[in-house]
Amino acid sequence: MELSKTYSPKEVEDKWYAYWEKNKFFSSKPNPRKEPYTVVIPPPNVTGVLHMGHMLNNTIQDVLVRKARMEGKETCWVPGTDHASIATEAKVVAMLKEKGINKADLSREEFLKYCWEWTEKYGGIILKQLRKLGASCDWDRTRFTMEPSLYDAVIDVFVDLYNKGEIYRGYRMVNWDPEARTTVSDEEVITKEMASRLVYIRYFFPGSTDGLTIATTRPETIMADAAICVNPNDDRYRHLVGKTVLIPLINKEIRVIADEYVETDFGTGCLKVTPAHDQNDFILGEKHGLEVIDILTDDAKLSEKAQILVGEDRFVARKKIIKMLEESGNLVKVEDYKSNVGTSERTGAVIEPKISLQWFLKMKEISKPAWENVMNDTIRLIPPKFKNTYNHWMENVRDWNISRQLWWGHRIPAYYLGDGTVIVAKSLEEAVSQAREKGLNVAAEDFTQDEDVLDTWFSSWLWPISVFDGFKDPENEDIRYYYPTNDLVTAPEILFFWVARMIIAGYEYKGTYPFKNVYLTGIVRDKLGRKMSKSLGNSPDPLDLIDQYGADAVRTGMLFSSPAGNDLPYDEKLVEQGRNFSNKIWNAFRLVKGWETGAGEVPVAAIKWFRARLNAAIAEVREHYEKFRMSDALLTTYNLIWNDFCSQYLEMVKPAYADGVAQPVAPETYNATIGFFDELMRLAHPWIPFISEEIWQSLADRSAGDSICIQPFPKGGEADAGILGNFEILSELVSWVRNTRQSKQISPKESLPLEIRTTAPERYRPLEPLIMKLANIGTITYAHEVSGMTYVIKGDEFGLDLGGNLDTESEKENLQKELEYTLGFKKSVEAKLSNEKFVANAKPEVVEREKAKLADADAKIQAIREALQKL
Repeated sequence: MELSKTYSPKEVEDKWYAYWEKNKFFSSKPNPRKEPYTVVIPPPNVTGVLHMGHMLNNTIQDVLVRKARMEGKETCWVPGTDHASIATEAKVVAMLKEKGINKADLSREEFLKYCWEWTEKYGGIILKQLRKLGASCDWDRTRFTMEPSLYDAVIDVFVDLYNKGEIYRGYRMVNWDPEARTTVSDEEVITKEMASRLVYIRYFFPGSTDGLTIATTRPETIMADAAICVNPNDDRYRHLVGKTVLIPLINKEIRVIADEYVETDFGTGCLKVTPAHDQNDFILGEKHGLEVIDILTDDAKLSEKAQILVGEDRFVARKKIIKMLEESGNLVKVEDYKSNVGTSERTGAVIEPKISLQWFLKMKEISKPAWENVMNDTIRLIPPKFKNTYNHWMENVRDWNISRQLWWGHRIPAYYLGDGTVIVAKSLEEAVSQAREKGLNVAAEDFTQDEDVLDTWFSSWLWPISVFDGFKDPENEDIRYYYPTNDLVTAPEILFFWVARMIIAGYEYKGTYPFKNVYLTGIVRDKLGRKMSKSLGNSPDPLDLIDQYGADAVRTGMLFSSPAGNDLPYDEKLVEQGRNFSNKIWNAFRLVKGWETGAGEVPVAAIKWFRARLNAAIAEVREHYEKFRMSDALLTTYNLIWNDFCSQYLEMVKPAYADGVAQPVAPETYNATIGFFDELMRLAHPWIPFISEEIWQSLADRSAGDSICIQPFPKGGEADAGILGNFEILSELVSWVRNTRQSKQISPKESLPLEIRTTAPERYRPLEPLIMKLANIGTITYAHEVSGMTYVIKGDEFGLDLGGNLDTESEKENLQKELEYTLGFKKSVEAKLSNEKFVANAKPEVVEREKAKLADADAKIQAIREALQKL
């Protein structure tokens, strides 16, 4: 067949992905004869498009899935999207605003219609983009958290947990996002250091010009103050406890109270207590029975309870109040100050602590199995360093605020009667039925359903079960076969509010873990160490990268330096390296396919060596996979193909030239090389699925509907240590001869005689043809003493007769330098072997390796000294 000179990823990738989909290679059905391998995708937001974090995460998932498929497992990778309440509602509100429509003017049903239109238009974009990456998901199984079956599962779980007494409704301090006008979880609050101002305010005693000074960064909340608090052990203020002071500007009297919570050396030692607008103040207020006055509206403007500046935005009010305090004589001073401020991960708005009536899930008891089974490694976190983070979170777990003040999402199934009676039921009909069972004479129109929806995570925590309809039909074939799943690949920042919660749900509803291993990726960062984001403009478009370099190049480029749990310092040069890898493979393939077969010598030693090297590399790659060392598995594969196969093996076996024409290679050589290429492509397929398929299909006549993605993953075999050791000598010897030619300016075309002093000439007999070919050696003789320029490898001495090209003084100088280096190396090995701790803790094979190094160093030192004596 005619092969193009250059590899064209675009044509190849579109062709083979369509082929894979057409032949349903990614589809899965329960098969009792096969071991299942199941992965559920971390569902991206329905509003989302592919970003670099998705690229990293989904490439790792695809590598694991493709390898499992090749191992003969029944592989099921379930894709899907999350409805993303806050993000989607914000997008729809913005879209409506552009059309001149205000959400407040719409009914709930009208607004939800727009949400569904948005979802149907944009919701599948990211899943289509994942196909460009090569993701081998079972697309027939695509799920969405708001589809009927998954919606019902969420409602069923809410009702079940409420009936168990695990869900309750109450007033609590929550994180309020005034832009989205909803609560957000602690984990969705991003703390940022911001420039602020520390305002010192004087609270006068009634009828006096004396008073107490407090320092605050939030002077706009003084109207909600309920007390001034001092430390009971602070001699400056102890006598004032029980007295009252006046809140500036509104002249309301509040008490001075005492509590050891106040730090005497912070600020002035006096603290304004504002229970409605600070979490710690709320706790202090409950302890001392203080009044709770919320002076902010849901969009963070001053309400009528503030008495002044009503309707002003909180930040505008802050500036105005500072000026008013100055005019009233209550302002002492203002200092520049850096403060840590909580912001909403979704909208970026500054979070307001707010007292609100919300729904909560009790977490202390329900989370215990999830805590214990991660800490005892029933579920493995990779890398295990994240167990400490997980332990800290679970040890200090707080009740989960599960209600959100939005319309897009799973509506809370709570129904209210006018007298305040609450009925939690799956539907209005069931609520009416329950109420009547309790003796209440009510009809459907007497009920009002809760306006709030559930936190998005309250649906995705059920994901590994709900995608298999495990709530709708708990004993269905899919859930029994595919659950628990095998590996979860996700980001550390959602370890608690997604991973931990899925584990909780798994033990609560299936009595076991939802997955066995959790591989935690790092964050993709730019060269300056900044997290990649659209707002910073430092993130490339993944689809542009695929278009420019090819998906295989981007996949390998993302993973060349991405160990589990560590951030990935992204550099486009890594993707270029990935493209070069594809080109290297393609050029090697063109070279081999261009060979003619005929009579020729079979390079048996080269074929045996590469077989041993391939076996050793396969074993190494398999071990890396087992330990989730993904980057290491890729690099071992990369080095095997680039260095051992392309740079060394093909150089050893490629045909000789006579009169500028390539000679034929023996059929045995060609067949062995094609066989190696087949194994290498199968080994590399999980990383580079497209080019490996293209080459594999061209290596031999394939039947219609066949694919590399369902071929067996290489198992390897015994690696002959003797052959590998001999070829290490060969490689070092050839490098020395080539470097010597270069340093002495001897043409590569000029053949040289080689002498070898060794006690084991049989080691080199099979290697002689390769030594002569690769180093252009004319003759090889075995001698008791070698002359000319010498070199020692593993105790054997090699000599090149350079004739008049040998500079004796220069050679002495080089040998002396080599002797000094080898003596230093020997000293370092001796130090390691004399370290009792190292010898006791290292693996036996590692200790033996160090002993072998020491023996080699001794032999080399002896040979160098002998060579010096001859000069």
